[in-house]
Amino acid sequence: MAHGRCVGRQHCVDWQPGSRSQAVTFPRPIAAVVFDMDGVLFDTEAQYEMAAIAAAREVGIVMTAEFFRSTVGSPWPVVRGMLLEHYGPDLAVDEMEEISRRVFRELTDSANILKPGVLELLDLLDELGLPRAVATSSSRATVDRHLMHHRLSDRFVGIAAHGDYERHKPHPDPFLKAAELMGVRPEHCLAVEDSHHGVRSASSAGMMTIMVPDLLPATDEICALCLHVAPDLHEVRRMITDSRR
Repeated sequence: MAHGRCVGRQHCVDWQPGSRSQAVTFPRPIAAVVFDMDGVLFDTEAQYEMAAIAAAREVGIVMTAEFFRSTVGSPWPVVRGMLLEHYGPDLAVDEMEEISRRVFRELTDSANILKPGVLELLDLLDELGLPRAVATSSSRATVDRHLMHHRLSDRFVGIAAHGDYERHKPHPDPFLKAAELMGVRPEHCLAVEDSHHGVRSASSAGMMTIMVPDLLPATDEICALCLHVAPDLHEVRRMITDSRR
């Protein structure tokens, strides 16, 4: 995981894994929290990468990690177009999707893929009475499968999944929909994201945004859109706790 460096609306802090970052002052009280799913709640991005590279190999092409990571945060229809543009119209893209889905499920169906700090952060939000929702580019079926497998289905007020909004990330629609589902104004929501598209989406929705990097490092452009770049969800929990003191 890359180091975070924040140069944005407040300050960006260099952090090392295991270190505690400086205190962050939120510009408004937090009334609700919106989570991305893949790479934030669940450790799925690396598995998606392995599955995509394996599927590419089976259909006779080479996919680099760099190309895969350029797709992170985008829904499948967008990724499909990127594949055809990059590899040509003769690519067996639908076969590739089928193989990738199969490999991904083999990697994740019986595994505990919950990211560190998720349960502790959700418990804190329960204590504070703060509602939370998910804003994701994944399908509703995928969201339901992951939440049910980890017994989290009743921990979220609403789910904004692919198909529930008109425009995908980096447009603000997923986060605006999530705020609507909770009945909270977007500017009073804290968004937690790991992807560049996701940060752009949450920020353009007017939400206070924290990035917790997974596969993608925080660039200067992305940091400028964030209140903070945190190493993990334990840090996010500490930040929310400190803001209540």
